[in-house]
Amino acid sequence: MRKYLFGTGLLTAITGGITLLRGLRDDQFTWRTALAWLSWGISLALAIGAVVDVRRARHGELAPADSPVHGKESKILRKSVRR
Repeated sequence: MRKYLFGTGLLTAITGGITLLRGLRDDQFTWRTALAWLSWGISLALAIGAVVDVRRARHGELAPADSPVHGKESKILRKSVRR
């Protein structure tokens, strides 16, 4: 579980969200702020999706074709079996 929670993508997305929250205190909400929040939401969704794909591959399931781990499932499964 630690490996999933402390992945660099997820930590980066959370840090970006904290930065956006701090920015809301000082400035008005503009269209640029809305785009920043949208971008943050997309980044968070991609980070969570990557964690889910790696978890599935570790349990022997196939990853979707658009996943970065697609085609590497057997290698990831072998690594997790060794542990």
